[in-house]
Amino acid sequence: MTELIRVVGGATVDSLAEPAMLLVARRSAPESLAGMWEFPGGKVEPGEDAETALVRELLEELGVGVRLGNELPAPDANGWPLNERAAMRVWFAEVTRGEPRPLEDHDQLRWLPLADPAAVLGLPWIPADFPIVRALLDTVSVPAGGGRT
Repeated sequence: MTELIRVVGGATVDSLAEPAMLLVARRSAPESLAGMWEFPGGKVEPGEDAETALVRELLEELGVGVRLGNELPAPDANGWPLNERAAMRVWFAEVTRGEPRPLEDHDQLRWLPLADPAAVLGLPWIPADFPIVRALLDTVSVPAGGGRT
């Protein structure tokens, strides 16, 4: 049996304390996912912890520095299943430095209002990300404290 591929994603919001907008990215590659929307992020490298990997990935993919907040609780200890070989853990993140730009594997970024679930759910999401989007919307619709620093 092969080891599970660990993936991290950033639910980048305008404010960890009072999230109102969510940043999403449209894939440009690979061809099978091109045109679909996702949480920016990527694979955790060997010897790297998940949170460090997410900060690195958001810098590489969007050109921004971030502060991470709470992790979005997943149904499994390994994270949200992406397929039979990979699972993704997702953290809330707030941009602290730079302006997000689609640098790697994306051709478009968009800020979506969290108060309008139809606008968020109406995008063609990568199928594995769709349950994560629903969970995120459920989480932010409930008043909660800010993330950790």
